[in-house]
Amino acid sequence: MDIKKGNQSFYIGETEATAIGRITYAIENDKVIIANHTYVSPEHRGQNLAKKLLDRLVEYAREENIKIRPQCSYVVRAFERYDEYQDIIA
Repeated sequence: MDIKKGNQSFYIGETEATAIGRITYAIENDKVIIANHTYVSPEHRGQNLAKKLLDRLVEYAREENIKIRPQCSYVVRAFERYDEYQDIIA
């Protein structure tokens, strides 16, 4: 599945409005974004889409040399669970 860049988000689907999965963020400042919401439609859950979306957000943050402050419960748990994100936490 193709992950596309939206307006302060990454999403899976034809358009941002009809996305089957989405991770959104807010800009805290020029060095930090806040991961504030992750959603995958019920019929597409269990396919690791939320982690793929988070991985894309992390890739973006690394490319832009910024950190992520986890706010949504999924991102908070993922940052606690996976060591691969430790370098990106604000």
